[in-house]
Amino acid sequence: MTSAGSRMVELDREESLELLAGVPMGRVGFTHQALPVIRPVNHLVSDGGDIVIRTHAGAALLASASASEVVVYEADEIDAATRTGWSVMVTGTANRVTEPQELSRFNAELSPWINTEMEHVVRIRAELVTGYRLLR
Repeated sequence: MTSAGSRMVELDREESLELLAGVPMGRVGFTHQALPVIRPVNHLVSDGGDIVIRTHAGAALLASASASEVVVYEADEIDAATRTGWSVMVTGTANRVTEPQELSRFNAELSPWINTEMEHVVRIRAELVTGYRLLR
């Protein structure tokens, strides 16, 4: 007997960003030395819907962020047993946050999960937001 699969329902921007704001971790994808790279990071979603992460001085992402290159950020919650959940992807340009008040605020609100100095803050502008929910 074959069980019916889940159906995929597209989410609007607002619901997608709400789901993203409800989880602490995701993955940032960018280009490094002409190759795709994906790194797990913790994040927050700013009031304007942008993704904010912290990183260290030697991070490959800083080269992309300094050049305002397009990156992608993805997070999800999928239950393999029920085949339900959601996935959200944000595509946009990454830029270092340099304004002192914003830096102070984001440094206070976003604590790194790893034990290393994370002195840089990067904002990913949410230019394209796509989200899907898997339903039974």
